[in-house]
Amino acid sequence: MASTKSILSTAASLAASAMLIRSIANDFLPHHLHNYVFFRFHNLLSRFSTQMTITIEEIDGFSINQMYVAAEIYLGSKSCSSTCRRIRVSKPEKDKNISVSVDKDEEIIDTFEEIELKWTFACRETESRIIRDEFNSTVRSEVQFFLLTFHKKYKDRVLGSYLPHVLHQSKALKEEKKGLKLYTVKYERIYGNFNDAWNSINLDHPATFQTIAMDPEQKCEIMADLDRFVKRREYYRKVGKAWKRGYLLYGPPGTGKSSLIAAIANYLNFNIYDLELSDIQCNSELRKLLVATANRSILVVEDIDCSIDLNDRQENQVEVMNGRFRHTNQKNQVTLSGLLNFIDGLWSSCGDERIIIFTTNHKEKLDPALLRPGRMDMHIHMSYCSPKGFKLLANNYLGIQDHHLFRKIEALFREVEVTPAQIAEELMKHDNPEMSLAGVVEFLTVKKMEVKQVKDGEEDKTADGEEARNKGQLVV
Repeated sequence: MASTKSILSTAASLAASAMLIRSIANDFLPHHLHNYVFFRFHNLLSRFSTQMTITIEEIDGFSINQMYVAAEIYLGSKSCSSTCRRIRVSKPEKDKNISVSVDKDEEIIDTFEEIELKWTFACRETESRIIRDEFNSTVRSEVQFFLLTFHKKYKDRVLGSYLPHVLHQSKALKEEKKGLKLYTVKYERIYGNFNDAWNSINLDHPATFQTIAMDPEQKCEIMADLDRFVKRREYYRKVGKAWKRGYLLYGPPGTGKSSLIAAIANYLNFNIYDLELSDIQCNSELRKLLVATANRSILVVEDIDCSIDLNDRQENQVEVMNGRFRHTNQKNQVTLSGLLNFIDGLWSSCGDERIIIFTTNHKEKLDPALLRPGRMDMHIHMSYCSPKGFKLLANNYLGIQDHHLFRKIEALFREVEVTPAQIAEELMKHDNPEMSLAGVVEFLTVKKMEVKQVKDGEEDKTADGEEARNKGQLVV
């Protein structure tokens, strides 16, 4: 009994002494010396420990650490069934399920092939200095990371089997509860952590390949190309190409380019990153933003011909001012070469299973360098509404597949050009199919008369010009 009391007394005494030493160190030792002493002390103790710890940080260079994302998803599924005391719960409006994640400083014990592993979620503040346009601004951010602790003798099994298991399980869980997201850039945060510059909202666009008004053969060709792309990971590696695909959608406004993008996203279950080039200051910003996009995603640059002047490939040009030559520095602009470097340069390999889509109303205005194979692999012409496209729209909007006015409408389509958006607008004006189709006939008839008037006016101008030229020749 006395022996037990003495042991407890000694332990209490040592604990009190340790607390006293820690208090004195905190009060009297400089901060950097305090950290150094405890760091060396921790290293000394770790030499006698049988435990090993792996740190999995959120950020890996410019991009998100995929192992961190996998661990976050995997542990979220474990947190409810563990002894975890605090968890974080969220549910975006249109997501399928509640999202559960581990709270700060919480621990989760996991077992894999009789190996006991302890996960800890932790955070630390970091301070970085950003210098831009001759102004210094300090950005303080929080770095999040997981600590994975286990017995040293299981190191090879953890690295070779357990972590791949976590990646595989997290991928399955992610696909099970995934809701599509539309990402846009938060430009007020673009100068801090680039991984926080993308802001997401739920994407609930109803467009599918069954609903968009396109030629059926063209739709089948696009779907076959997408199916072939997602199945060819090993093929891309074998031939030495980045696993990406580029599409150029071109055609008049209202022909369904945005709807096709949404249909592709719904078909593949890929998130969309919408990028406005005109708001980006320089090539380095563009590169960091693009690298921060996730795998299995679609990068969209709409109206590429209007977004920014990409015709000039030189970063330093010579211009004449007051009779003198001077070099203009374009470092604060996004250049065509900067964009091309990401599309098919070395930076294009920083990510897998990505689709890049450019849209334009005027394909002829684009620089030929953007159009060559390997950059834009497939050029998709979004044309005016065809008879087949009209039948699909009538089925979608009115629920009918045939009507006696169809033949008259199809005949008018041979004489006038209208977009699917214009036809859809007419179909929505009435719930009654008869009245709705009669409105389409009237709309197309008016368009036909307008086209005829324009042609007649052009013929009159041509005739007047010919007459004027003939009179001039007679006078001579």
